Amino acid sequence: MRRRNFIGLLSCVALRPVPAVAQSEHLKKVGFLCLGNPDPASFLKTLKAGLRDLGYVEGRDIEVLVRSAKGNAAGLAPLAVELVAAKVSVIVAFQTPAASAAKAATTDIPIVMWVADSVQQGFAQSLSRPGGNLTGVDPAGAETTQKSLEAVHEILPEVHRIAVLANANDPFQVPFLEGIKVGADQLKIELYPIMVHSADELNVAFSDIEKWHAQAVLVQPSITQQRIAELALRHRVPAIGSQALVELGALASYAADQEALYRRCADFVDKILKGTKPSDLPIEQPTKFRLVINLKTAKVLGLTLPEALVMRADEVIE
Repeated sequence: MRRRNFIGLLSCVALRPVPAVAQSEHLKKVGFLCLGNPDPASFLKTLKAGLRDLGYVEGRDIEVLVRSAKGNAAGLAPLAVELVAAKVSVIVAFQTPAASAAKAATTDIPIVMWVADSVQQGFAQSLSRPGGNLTGVDPAGAETTQKSLEAVHEILPEVHRIAVLANANDPFQVPFLEGIKVGADQLKIELYPIMVHSADELNVAFSDIEKWHAQAVLVQPSITQQRIAELALRHRVPAIGSQALVELGALASYAADQEALYRRCADFVDKILKGTKPSDLPIEQPTKFRLVINLKTAKVLGLTLPEALVMRADEVIE
């Protein structure tokens, strides 16, 4: 073999993707599990952006395995088992149903959860010392729910009949409804709870809301979707829910700064991938809450909102 050809052969060998094999050996898998309703796109986008900011590159350092049940709660359990079988290094569980499925699937793989009232729901021993293999962010749902009701009362002071759309597939419905009831009793507001199992029930639910002559409707965050905003406008009933629901056309939201909390989940994943045990990571709760008002919706509904309230809002959609 000529020397030139031999050198060329060595060059070709050197150019083969050997480094890619080496990279795959230390590439870590991050599982992402969600019910799929509400749409997890914003959470997942922020999570990935946060990981990039922390120096992780998809395909080089991490692989994110996304598993969505597409709104079917019964589909979460097998998806959680699938992530465990894939030997992920950590599972990020978005909202209560996903966290329940992940918890049932493994006691060994760390789980970073986004779950309201996580201690009360049995996911952790305490916020400061969660124990077990779960930690993450607790958006303080029940307390926020009471504040949402107070916001409704401030926006619409004459309202005394409020319907509540609760997610029958989400265990958080219990503290969610309890928090609302406490606030309603204090404000002397009559409540009409409606349990929703699927989107197919929304038309009937809003027909019932109209028949009951509800003056507003509170929506549990885990059933946020475009259809609710559309039906609320069609039936001319002010809807109060998550910030995502306000962006879709609901009237207002009073909730934790979700973008900041989503970003914190990336920090939890980073610490776990670097060796910190989830039991040593205190669960975090929000320190900042945001009032968001949709003035376009207010105009459609013929509502004149208190100027002081609008001035105080963190975001106004016009």
